[in-house]
Amino acid sequence: MTNVTLITGDGIGPEIAEATRRCIDATGAKINWELAEAGVDVMERTGTALPDATIESVKKNGIALKAPITTPVGKGFRSINVYLRQTLDLYACLRPCKSYKGVRSRYSDIDLVVVRENTEDLYAGIEFQKGKDDTAELINWINIHGSRKISTDSGISIKPISVRATERIVRFAFDYARKMGRKKVTSVHKANIMKFTDGLWLEVSRDVAKKYPDIEFEDRIVDNMCMQLIQKPELYDVIVLPNLYGDILSDLCAGLVGGLGVAPGANIGDKGAIFEATHGSAPKYKGQNKVNPAALILSGVLMLRHMGKTDEAEALENAVAVVIAEGKNVTYDMKADRNDPTAVGTSEMADAIIEKINRS
Repeated sequence: MTNVTLITGDGIGPEIAEATRRCIDATGAKINWELAEAGVDVMERTGTALPDATIESVKKNGIALKAPITTPVGKGFRSINVYLRQTLDLYACLRPCKSYKGVRSRYSDIDLVVVRENTEDLYAGIEFQKGKDDTAELINWINIHGSRKISTDSGISIKPISVRATERIVRFAFDYARKMGRKKVTSVHKANIMKFTDGLWLEVSRDVAKKYPDIEFEDRIVDNMCMQLIQKPELYDVIVLPNLYGDILSDLCAGLVGGLGVAPGANIGDKGAIFEATHGSAPKYKGQNKVNPAALILSGVLMLRHMGKTDEAEALENAVAVVIAEGKNVTYDMKADRNDPTAVGTSEMADAIIEKINRS
């Protein structure tokens, strides 16, 4: 048995976590699930959104499957997702975006992988609040030493990009491409404007690419990349980006394949990995047995592959693909008419996937 931490999350998290656990167990993967909590629900009871026991469980087991967790907008605690990635040094965010027959989309045959750097850039959380003394001190220093002046009523965010972090994420992208038989890596940046941060990212990307002569390499400016992905996504394969651009473009790529409902994700470091759906916690649907569990189940597929359980991963992904293609036992969002009365619930869609696994 392999020990895996299952973080049940909040909002719809517990429902899709249970559905995913049942589907993974049906493959015969032999996982011992260690349940852990995080999010607004546990915060209301204990005063903390991320108990120490949850962090210790992930550190001990090295692998976790995490259901969605609510992040307050503009106030409250910072993103637990970001905190976990930084605390556990899960520097690589892996987000495959793949077309599945039966999912409504303007595109078909999409097969892209977004590799996002997880620890730096504007998401590093280095911020200075408007009106604070340290913010005023920083603004004063910049106004003395810089060529551009900053208004004293500003909030400040810092954008660090280092050689070390850039090198390891670009290496991760190339290693992944080589392992999975992919042909090209595209590095995305805004080096034409941010010459000392994105410029460094581009320089390091080019240096790393020289060590992988078997993989094609190119770079794209981020705004042009957005247009390219809409116009001709078939030209791209593995895309590696700094943190902020990676977050934005992973949602764009998810849109190409039909939305976040089929967008899995993984956060991987040298000592551990957390697998999670890309979508949020949708608290308005909490407890309604209504939402699509496919994204978290497909994240489970990524987890099984990471664990070396290739046969189980293939069985699970194939079962999900068949259920979606048949279009019968799927949730409301996967029906042609979202008010279709034949739509099934979260648990019932999991039942259909399990049935396909058992028949394979």
